[in-house]
Amino acid sequence: MDTTAVLDIGAMGLELAAKLAMPILVTALVVGFAVSLLQSVTQIQEITLSFVPKAVAVGVALMLAGNWMMSELVMTTHALFDRIPQLLAG
Repeated sequence: MDTTAVLDIGAMGLELAAKLAMPILVTALVVGFAVSLLQSVTQIQEITLSFVPKAVAVGVALMLAGNWMMSELVMTTHALFDRIPQLLAG
């Protein structure tokens, strides 16, 4: 296995991690911004008001995007397993 293959696998792993984290992070960002905007407008500074909606929204995002996330993970794993003979030979 040469350095190009290692860097390629590393880049593939980083790209996969970014793709899988994106729906969750974007959901938490949007809901957190909306809640903080609501808190600043109404001047309600309750800690649980910022945590509970984000937790619920992230749970819903996981339920909606979970199938896609798992299929991406399985496809990448299959691609890596298909490359094993090539990596061992080179």
